Amino acid sequence: MAASQATRRTSPPSSAARWHDNWSVVTIDAVRAVARGLPRSYEVIVRGRVKFRVGQIVWLAFSVDETTMGFAFPKEERDWLIGGAPDKFMLPDRSDLRFNWVHARLAALEEAEMRDLVLDAWRMVVPKRVASAHAAATAAEDASGEPASSRWPGHRRRSQRR
Repeated sequence: MAASQATRRTSPPSSAARWHDNWSVVTIDAVRAVARGLPRSYEVIVRGRVKFRVGQIVWLAFSVDETTMGFAFPKEERDWLIGGAPDKFMLPDRSDLRFNWVHARLAALEEAEMRDLVLDAWRMVVPKRVASAHAAATAAEDASGEPASSRWPGHRRRSQRR
């Protein structure tokens, strides 16, 4: 009976249907796994809230109840992002509107979407050469299957040293 119901569907499943089918909720632990692996990024706890920094710049933060994620995002594109998915994204507090910042509901995000948002936010705050080196190392890892950490710039194997 479930197979016949699936074939009768003419439109994509609603978010409620996806939730019950194979929908996995993005958690703070999944975001941490992505953010901790990025060069120059480190985690801090400020007033009971988990935040990630590069230097002194906060580029990723969570609400106290860990249901909302704030992240670096260009002010110029904020309205476009929120307008496209108001169920996922929202403006930060009025006092934070002057910053390049947006909030997202973790439960509404998909894993790949979260990964892209985190990487884009991190790229906004690191030097371009660091972001480029990370992108190159990640692309090489995808191609070879070898961990990127063994090829990270500045780290040379003995056979590569001069």
